[in-house]
Parts: sequence; C-alpha cells; structure tokens
Amino acid sequence: MAAKLTGKLGESVLRLEDPPLITGRGRFAADISFPHQLHMRIVRSNWAHAKITRIETTAAKALPGVHAVWTADDITDVPPIEFREGHIENLAPYRQRALGTGTVRYVGEPIAAVFADDAYVAEDAAELIEVEAEELPVITDASAPPAEFSPGQSTEADIVRQGYGDVDAAFAEAAHIVEAEINVGRHSGVPLETRGAIARFDASRDVLELHGAAKVPHRNRETLATMFDRPIAAVQLYESHVGGGFGVRGELYPEDILVCVATLRFGRAVKWIEDRHEHLMATNHSRQQLHRVRAALDKDGMLLAVDDTFFHDQGGYVRTHAIRVPMMTCGILLGPYKVANYRAAGHVRLTNKTPAATYRSPGRFETTFVRERLMDIIAREIGMDAMELRRRNLVRKEDMPYAIPLQVLGDDVEYDTGDYERLLDMTMDHFDWTGIQADIERRREAGETVGSGISLFVEKSGLGPSDMSRISVDRTGAVEVITGGASIGQGFETCMAQICADALGVDYRNIRVVHGQTERIDHGVGAHASRATVLTGSAVNEAALLVRAKALDVAAEQLQAPVDTLDIVDGQVFRTDDPDGPSISLGEISQILAPTRAQPEGRDPLLAADGWFYTDHQTYPYGLHLAVVKIDRETGGIKVERFLVGYDIGRAVNPMLVEGQIAGGFAQGLGGAMFEEFVYDERGQPQSVTFADYLLPTVGETPAVEMLLREDFKSSRNPLGIKGAGEAGVTGVGAAIASAVDDAIGLPGAVTQLPITPQRLKAILNAAG
Repeated sequence: MAAKLTGKLGESVLRLEDPPLITGRGRFAADISFPHQLHMRIVRSNWAHAKITRIETTAAKALPGVHAVWTADDITDVPPIEFREGHIENLAPYRQRALGTGTVRYVGEPIAAVFADDAYVAEDAAELIEVEAEELPVITDASAPPAEFSPGQSTEADIVRQGYGDVDAAFAEAAHIVEAEINVGRHSGVPLETRGAIARFDASRDVLELHGAAKVPHRNRETLATMFDRPIAAVQLYESHVGGGFGVRGELYPEDILVCVATLRFGRAVKWIEDRHEHLMATNHSRQQLHRVRAALDKDGMLLAVDDTFFHDQGGYVRTHAIRVPMMTCGILLGPYKVANYRAAGHVRLTNKTPAATYRSPGRFETTFVRERLMDIIAREIGMDAMELRRRNLVRKEDMPYAIPLQVLGDDVEYDTGDYERLLDMTMDHFDWTGIQADIERRREAGETVGSGISLFVEKSGLGPSDMSRISVDRTGAVEVITGGASIGQGFETCMAQICADALGVDYRNIRVVHGQTERIDHGVGAHASRATVLTGSAVNEAALLVRAKALDVAAEQLQAPVDTLDIVDGQVFRTDDPDGPSISLGEISQILAPTRAQPEGRDPLLAADGWFYTDHQTYPYGLHLAVVKIDRETGGIKVERFLVGYDIGRAVNPMLVEGQIAGGFAQGLGGAMFEEFVYDERGQPQSVTFADYLLPTVGETPAVEMLLREDFKSSRNPLGIKGAGEAGVTGVGAAIASAVDDAIGLPGAVTQLPITPQRLKAILNAAG
C-alpha cells in the first residue's frame, strides 16, 4: 500500500470549512428566509430603571403591512427565560421575561415587539410606539449597598463562596500581609455577525424550528421545549454559518423566545436580525468585577493564604448562564500557584446595566489579572524579584495530578499533567528575556519609556461528563460524522475530520462532519468552555474505533486473514504482511453490510457506530504571556511592541488551527486590556453604543503575536491526550500588559484597573509626579 493518509492528528492541513466562505456561498442567519415570513422589530427601554405607565401602540398597528404589535400583556402565558442548566430556585426571581412587565431594569430591555411583512415597515412602526414611564433610582455600582430588586428580593442575587483551610489563622501567623483593590472593566464579544433568529412552525410535522442557532443548540432545544410545554422532539434547532460567537451568541435571549412564540401563534415564519446599535446595548456584557484581595506570606515569600472578596456586576437580570462566571472566578483564582489556605466570596449584584454572562475565557481573564497583579504588588511590598516570587510558589511537576478542594463549573478541580516552571523557562528562552532586558535598559538610557511584563495562568477545558458522536460509511466509501458539537469559526469540522481520519484510516477530505442540527443527533455539548475538541473529539475517536473494528472484522473474512494482520490506509483494508496483495475498500465493506443483505448471527447491518466518551474531570492546559510595551508619557498612549504566548496544549490536533485560535484570542484580550469598555453615566445611560465610543483594536494596534506551542504533557483524561486551546490567547493578555506598563513607568503594581486607557495611565503618571 503506497497511499499516504492525509489529515492525521498533528498535521496542519487546510480547513474543510473554508470553501463556501471564501467563495461567497456561506449561509448566515441573515441569509435564511422562508416564504410569507414576518419580520420582527423590538422597541427597547430608554430608561435604566423605571416603571412603565403607558404604551400606546394604536398608530403602529394601523400602519399598512403591520401584522401585530405585542407588549407584555399579550404574552402573559410565556414564562421567564429558564437557565441553561435547569431551574435554580434561589435565582428564579431574577430571570428575564421576553418583554418587560411593568418595571424595566436597563436601557435596551425589550418592552414591545412589532411584526410586519417587511423589515423596514416593522422599524417604522416601532418608531410610532409611544412609551411613558416613571423613573426609579438607578444602581450603577455593584459594590454599593444592595437595594430592592422586587418586593422581597434584594439586588444581591447570591453570594458564592469557595475555599479551604484556616485562612484567619494563616493571616495571624504571616510575616507579610499584602492587600490590593483591583478592577476589571465591562466589555464583551463583538462578533462580525450580530445575533439573528428565524423561527418557523411546521404544522405538518408539529415541529417548532429555530434557525440561526449557535453555541449550545441541544441545551437550548431542551429549554425551549420546557418553556413551551412541547416534547423535545417537537423542537429542532439548526445552526447556520456563524460569524463569530465568543460566548455571547447562542444563549437564549428575549428575542429568541419572541420569534418562537410568534411563529406558533401566527403560523408564519418570523425573522429577526439585530443591528449593531442593539448588539452593543442588549447582547450579554461580561467581565466587570471589583476585587478586594489580600495575601498572607511567610518570611521566604511563600503564599500562606489568599482571601478575596469580589463584587460581580451582573446587570439587570440573571440570564441563562446563571452565575457561572462568579462561581468560576472563585474556583480558578489561584491559577498555577500553591496556596495552603484560601477563601473567596463573590457578591453577585444586580445593577441597572445590560445583563452580563460569559465571554471568551470567562472568569479566567478576570482572575489572571487579579492574581498576577497581586503577585507583582506582593513582590514590591516584600522586596522580592517578581519572577522569583512566582517560581517559589508554582505547583511542581511532581505534584501532578494536583487536586484543590474547589469547583469549576460543578467539577472538582484537579490539574491533570504539566510542568509549569519548565514551560516558563522555555518560553523566556524563546523570547530571549535576558536579551530583552538588556535592550530595554539601553533604550531607557536613550530616554524611551519601555518595559516588559509577564502573566502565568492555568486554563480549563473539556467539561464533561459525556458526549457522543455517530459515524457511518456509505457504499462509495464516504464517511459521515454526526456530532452535537457546534461550529463558531474555530475549525470544528476540520478537527473532527482529522480525529476520525486518524482513528479510522481515511483521508480527512473524504469525511463530512455534521454539527448544530438537533434532528440528526439526540445529544450534544455544543461549543463552549473549550470543550468541543476534547469532549466531542474524544467521542468521535470512540465511534471511529468501533467502525474500524467492525470493518476489520468483515475484511478478515473477505481476505481470509487474521484481524491483527490488517490495517486501513486511505480507506483501503490490506494485509500488513502482504502490502501488495489483495485489499478491500471501506465502501465495499459497507455494501457487504447493507441492510438488504443477510448478515451472520450477532452482526448488525451498516458500517456505522455510535461512540460515547465519559470523563470524571476537566483537563487543565496552561501557559504564560510575555509582553514588551512602549509608553508615550505625554499622552499616556501604549504601544505593544512584542507579545509571546507560550502554551502547552497536551496534543494539537491541528497546530495551525491552534495558532489561529491563539492569535484571535490575543486580539480580543488586547481589546479588553487597552480599549474596550462599556461605560454608563449616573442615570444608567450607556455611553458606548457605537464604534465611535466602544473602541476595538485595529490592525494598527495589534502586533503579530509570537507563539511557543508545546505538546510536552498530554492529558491523562482522554485517550488522545488533548487539551483545549480556544481561550489560551485571551486569558493572560490584560495581566501581562499591565505588568509591562508597570515596568515601563517604574511603578510596580501601579495598574490596578482594566482597560488601561490613556486617561487612566496619564492619571497614574501625574499622581507619581
């Protein structure tokens, strides 16, 4: 057999997803339409907190082409939007309804919906709706004392707590106690494609369809079925091409519920596409937290205890993610460091801002900034080199697997494999850290304000407990892989095809990967929490191995050879002890296994199998970010000159795709570190609802990120040894740049708030004289 298998694990092969996208044949939410569909337009609150006293819809209803206008009174039978993980009793009062029911709690909250034959008519009708309201007191500071959310309910929705050991005793015995107050600014995902939802009720099948799904279609199907009291099989979600997700797209929003209710009532498809102004005002925000953290250390700089109290700005409601972000914040704050005693208390506070939820690297971007800032401040306070402080406190290779009595997403934390100090040494050598320090010193002597910085982090990926896939081979030898995963641009189809190709022995280009279609498979985890490659990929591997075993079993009969002498390359089964002898293709084996042909007792027809993968714990990849920056002291402007990401992924399915994920993640991290921030005035009015005010980094501000991708420590949690990569480029950016800015201006620990805007940096410089 001279054929060479294409697309094995570890090869940087071209993406399968790209041909329709680069030839203009992509099908995004806006491209999906049905005959006689209606278009929906939302009327949103202009008040951050108010009691609605009057909504006048007469003029809007009278406009030709308008089919209906709804307020909350028209959908009283629709329950609040349920949480993704199911009902949570103590958080239930804070759920959002599809339309505001008397009291509105943020600017942008839906209060009326217009349905018309034309999108422009719907928009014109929405402008005719008159709304009057009585303003109520506004909360914009989550650290302020709680107020009343509703009768009997405080704006403090919950206090999440995690910890272990005797923190108070550790502080009583400490040689050093260091305290800091650290802020992470409010920003979020801004994908190229805004949200979209197209609902259609197929009365002939009694099936409610929702198109334009992303992220977690199976979970959303279950939620919709529960809300509408329908069998799960009577609700189907369909993923189109997705122009970016980043955690904010794919959750269930009020607009998704409204189009579903409308199609069930009207019997016509209903389409809604969000504009950019709406996106910046109404799509989930994220990140905003204020941490008051302190650390206890012994005389040698070893961490004895960390005690963190933080205030999580949840915005106006608790949406479908529930309180995942603050829970994760508590669970992963310690990162790569050993801490004998730990306590965290997160106050989940409702404010009159857009509701907050998950955004790429939720909880980890925030905690890495807090933790790494704390380490730099500790180094300054106790007079120790910041790098040496980090080294002394790292979890060691011999400690692995390293369990901490904490939880992340309901899973007990146990780091699987790794050598954090070795990766630190390798990355610094790759970056030429020593040479950079000498160059920085030379440039400072010439009058430049330059500096370098570092951040270390531990990621999490592969959240279980299980996932499945279905693989079949047809009579032509073509392979179909059906998964419950989702594609949000990360190269999902290519990765799944490579995993299947490697296990089954076929060319990855001969594999069709199906995803995001709930009618094709009953279960799926979607694409979130860096779990698709680890969890779904492992399920694909299991199914491919089952198909392989069945094919070899049949081939052994046909070739009259022992199974252990057979192999599959490029879809052909051959004898390894006689490579040039007879062979049989997978397509021929599929024909032998056709349901129309009699099979031996105990053998099922079809060359196909379902594969399940189960895991007890997540995997924990890890890395570090290094930055070099230059400061303009006159303006407070920052230029990132170099940036390196060192990352141990365990095993890369496709290194090129991993590097793409890291580069894209870095750009988002850069935005949160220096540019992006949702700002509100004292009346709760958003000040960042256009790109003139919500600033994204452009090519001019984004350096080419350097990478050191390592595969030294495979995960022990799955047969492939893989770990996740989707958030590696984001997590440490804010902390590394802040560290570099401190170094440049000669004020360790000076930067304690993100984003580091020119105004904030100038204020630090002015205060320092």
